[in-house]
Amino acid sequence: MKRLLALVLLALSVPGLAAAQAKTSQTTKPSGRYGANPAAGHTFTRDGVRLYFEVYGAGEPLLLVHGNGGSISDLGAQITHFRKRYKVIAMDSRDQGKSGDSPDKLTYEVMTDDLAALLDHLKTGPLNVLGWSDGGIQALLLAIRHPAKVKKIAAMAANLNPSEDALRPEVIALIKSMMEGMPAAERDTPQGRRFIKVTGMMLAEPNIEPKALAAITVPTLVMSGDRDLVRDEHTVAIYHSIPNSQLAIFPGATHMVPFDDPALFNATVERFFRAPFVKRDRINDALKSLEKMRAAWEGNAQ
Repeated sequence: MKRLLALVLLALSVPGLAAAQAKTSQTTKPSGRYGANPAAGHTFTRDGVRLYFEVYGAGEPLLLVHGNGGSISDLGAQITHFRKRYKVIAMDSRDQGKSGDSPDKLTYEVMTDDLAALLDHLKTGPLNVLGWSDGGIQALLLAIRHPAKVKKIAAMAANLNPSEDALRPEVIALIKSMMEGMPAAERDTPQGRRFIKVTGMMLAEPNIEPKALAAITVPTLVMSGDRDLVRDEHTVAIYHSIPNSQLAIFPGATHMVPFDDPALFNATVERFFRAPFVKRDRINDALKSLEKMRAAWEGNAQ
């Protein structure tokens, strides 16, 4: 019970545990739930690893990317919302969910290249990408490594490095204690090996230089909760490093806002995806609005 509670609090693997058993029966076909739906499930293989993905809805394609230690099921509230207007594509990252295990070191770059291979497999063309936690990191890397595949990015609670500059110290301490406290009997089980590999990655990864974000030219929405486990100042630094970016900090929200308040989260993301991107000038645009406000006030006063 203590370990489960720790996992629920863990910054970047939280989504994989808090929502994994969430039910979506009101919108899922009877043949299965999100993340385990034979009617929507497919596989393809890259580098010898079998990767599992599901597709829902029709229309403009939208890629959803889950967090560390998670699966497609974590994104149930987002799939339910966006499948009404988009062709939603979601994949279990390698060594996670229903996807296969890989023999090599797990990195964000490898998982990002898996996403690029999925888009090639489906022949989607450029599309919008929504990533949460580790998925947000992969969304940023997708725009850096495969820019032609991306139209817009919405990245929730991403971090560029595993240091205390990015993550709060209690988060790093918790990851280390979980790794050290794992019973020896569990380490050699399939689940234990996955846990060590995937969770341990967060102590060494990612390693993205802030200046690398300047290569992201597509419109990007950078998001976080104001009580997130990623430092607010780190989120703001990511926002400032991307040329065509917008910032959304959800009030009274944690790392789990996509699950805790999906109505607010999904509406924020959908508005960003659907509206034409405009890069505001902080002085000139404010003055224009001020003039309009005063003109409206004067008109009402007459």
